[in-house]
Amino acid sequence: MVGYCPICGKPVYFGKKRSLGRDYHPLCLKCHVCNRQLTAGQHAEHDEKPYCSYCYIKEFGPRGNTRKYFRLRPYTLSD
Repeated sequence: MVGYCPICGKPVYFGKKRSLGRDYHPLCLKCHVCNRQLTAGQHAEHDEKPYCSYCYIKEFGPRGNTRKYFRLRPYTLSD
């Protein structure tokens, strides 16, 4: 059975990288943010897009991406 690369959409035959249940071309498996070449099984995924561990933590970690969802409001004391 021929798999299709989720990045470029072309069929993957030989020299494939299998990661997270999908087949990738070796040159297509890159971080979605920094474009660093990734190794199969050594990366994270969010919304079906691969991320290196550094970018994944930066974007989706405990403090990542909070400005996008929350607005900081000044705290005032009411008497």
